[in-house]
Amino acid sequence: MKTTVIADKIGSATSPLQLSRTLGVVTSSAAPRAGDVVVVRALTDSATYNMLELPTGRLAKINPGDVLVGVLGRRRALKGFVGDVPSAVSAGDRLHLLNMGGVIGSCTGHHSSLSDAIQVEIIGLASDEPGRVRNIGDAALPPQTTLGATAPLVLIAGTCMNSGKTYAATELIKQATRAGLRVAAAKLSGIACLRDTLNMADHGAIAIASFLDCGLPSTVGVGDLPTVAKTIIGRLNESSPDLIVIELGDGILGGYSVESVFDDLELRAATAALVFCASDYVGAWGGIELLRRRGIEIDVIAGSVTDSQMGEDYIEKEFGVPAANARRNGAQLFELIRVKLGPLAVIA
Repeated sequence: MKTTVIADKIGSATSPLQLSRTLGVVTSSAAPRAGDVVVVRALTDSATYNMLELPTGRLAKINPGDVLVGVLGRRRALKGFVGDVPSAVSAGDRLHLLNMGGVIGSCTGHHSSLSDAIQVEIIGLASDEPGRVRNIGDAALPPQTTLGATAPLVLIAGTCMNSGKTYAATELIKQATRAGLRVAAAKLSGIACLRDTLNMADHGAIAIASFLDCGLPSTVGVGDLPTVAKTIIGRLNESSPDLIVIELGDGILGGYSVESVFDDLELRAATAALVFCASDYVGAWGGIELLRRRGIEIDVIAGSVTDSQMGEDYIEKEFGVPAANARRNGAQLFELIRVKLGPLAVIA
């Protein structure tokens, strides 16, 4: 049975579909998929996680009773929520808001610093005229399995969420743009939210993209993240950038398939520099050692471990890897990367 619903707020995770607030919905799905668009009613509030990011990037307060539009998805956040796509969905079922972008699933746990996830009640699943459930994968970029010619890549990886990756990425974008380079940027892994890619655009990126453009609400359980990476890079190269900065969301260990990127020979060959962000010495050492086991050398250590000069000095002396802090000296961070860019380094 199909009915019509008018939503109060639409989550940014649905943005590839450019939905209107008036949606046709079906009341159930026996085989829901990650990326299926769901319409829900908020039942509870949250003291720490009560905002929804809209497709414009603006944050809106979620109030109990609000009718929200989001997508089914999975999350594996060490410092956030953990959740999965349910095996079946019917009107009246209760699920949870897993992130501010509007990814919805069955929450199985959360970090102790957070209050419980907002509980939502399923109203239905958005559908097209034949009654087929709409999925953000319907608007996905065509998969690209080979890389082809590309601008040099700078990868930003780290130990975990909140280790300083986005700050390092945006600072590199800003400094490279000021140096006269055309910079494109992407968020390759994590959970769907526009905040980080919009931040990249605000710092000068001429083009932005993320796994959301490949129809993925998150990269949990993605078996072929290198294909996602090549698809995103292919789209960014359409803007003829001199450089592509790519943030690998979450950590190189965890549930978001990040480690698979470092196993792809094409991506490794196209990578001009690798920045690794950590919050402490053990994390920095672990990143260096884990990647060396794959035959990969980190070019610069950044992140909160370098927030003091002592951290920078220790890493350089004890680990023999250059270190730079994006907050205190973004120009230094860029100069350490700039020497890896070959002919691009002479642009001023």
